[in-house]
Amino acid sequence: MRHRNRRLATIALAGIVLCIAVALGFTAVGSAIVYFYSPSEIAAAHPGTEARIRVGGLVLEESVGETEVGATRFVITDRAREVEVVYAGLLPDLFREGQGVVVEGRFDASGVLQASNVLAKHDETYMPPEVAEALREAGVWQGEGEGEDTPAGTPESR
Repeated sequence: MRHRNRRLATIALAGIVLCIAVALGFTAVGSAIVYFYSPSEIAAAHPGTEARIRVGGLVLEESVGETEVGATRFVITDRAREVEVVYAGLLPDLFREGQGVVVEGRFDASGVLQASNVLAKHDETYMPPEVAEALREAGVWQGEGEGEDTPAGTPESR
């Protein structure tokens, strides 16, 4: 093989290896991404049962209860739509009805979100930016920015 052909073969091989490495990187990053949805967005376009997602909103008043296997069942709402959630772990200390929450998990075949993680807001005035934006789009959020006011319909806003 001539020197010129050897150089072209080396460059082609390096290009193929680089393309494979980039494809593997995108595949790894794509499987680690968790998308955020509001209950209204889920009602408009359900993400399916395979996707791991985050859902944010308010814990609906009088919706928290236990299942027969000891897991906690509650409903997340953006005051327009609702998503039923089941969580088998310990809830955060700040978790309560009428407060903002972000839940991560997958939907089961019956349409219930099986949560693997529950994140509650950390004080009385803070609202996660994703939840605040979803509530603002639903016409429920009254604050100008994140954490400045509480959503309409919560005890703090009355």
